[in-house]
Amino acid sequence: MRAIVQRVSSASVVVDRASASIERGLVVFIGVERGDGPDDAAYIARKIRELRVFDAGGQSFGQSVKDIGGQVLVVSQFTLAADCRKGRRPSFDAAAPPDAARPLYEAVVAELRSAGIRLETGQFQAMMQVSLVNDGPVTVLLDSRKRF
Repeated sequence: MRAIVQRVSSASVVVDRASASIERGLVVFIGVERGDGPDDAAYIARKIRELRVFDAGGQSFGQSVKDIGGQVLVVSQFTLAADCRKGRRPSFDAAAPPDAARPLYEAVVAELRSAGIRLETGQFQAMMQVSLVNDGPVTVLLDSRKRF
């Protein structure tokens, strides 16, 4: 499972006419790959929750989103599983099929909510327009297969 985590001062997602928005916090794009399981979802959720990317009292990267009472916007993005090594068109063979990806995406969302983090989401498997103001900019790649 891969996640792109961006520190933001604000962000929103629009699906059709419905929208969700956050203020200071994190935007997280999550891509589920074939072979991912519950351990991958738990790892990614824990990293998102505990990742120190916020400044605290003059110390750079001293606090997590939970520490600052920040918000998280989670957006599913299967294109994070793209393989661009051959040709000019990305291959998405590594992306998990929707029926396998949805429960793992939802597990990450549920785990963050259970930690008391205010959270908004996009809509799984929908076309979305995401707007964000990257603060820093700070952008981090998490990959559950590169944890050791």
